[in-house]
Amino acid sequence: MPLRRLTVLSGSDPAVRAEHVAAATRLGALLAENSITLVYGGATQGAVAALAEAVRTAEGSAVTAPAEELAELGDGVVALPGGPATLAELFAIALPEQGDGSKPCGLLNTADYYSELLKTGDDGVIERFVRETQRGCLVVERDPALLLRALADFRPPETRRHSA
Repeated sequence: MPLRRLTVLSGSDPAVRAEHVAAATRLGALLAENSITLVYGGATQGAVAALAEAVRTAEGSAVTAPAEELAELGDGVVALPGGPATLAELFAIALPEQGDGSKPCGLLNTADYYSELLKTGDDGVIERFVRETQRGCLVVERDPALLLRALADFRPPETRRHSA
């Protein structure tokens, strides 16, 4: 399924580091360039606000929606660097047991923000707390252009039956 609308999740702290704002701004320009509508919660500060401003500056389309509707309005979901609430929203969508696992879900890993968390997820697969198919539902890239391309090419991992 092509990406026509992308839900972006992020905290809205105005003191976010400049590299996170720059990556969000680049993602916003790419969304507009590729005619992908931004779906977001309407934050007016922080990286997500910079992303929305970049979309508008590039004459793209942005839609705001209440938090409980964000996921269903997008063809895919991306989490910018953010806190626990951002991750909780993303994981609720990305993990097949909670969501259906069919929407592309990604992390923009700017400045390796999520790298330690991802190591924990990979260790969880090794320790069998996390299924490979669950980990495979999450697309991770440091570069906004690569992330957008990977989301467009996303195919849900094959689910396995587990005996009880």
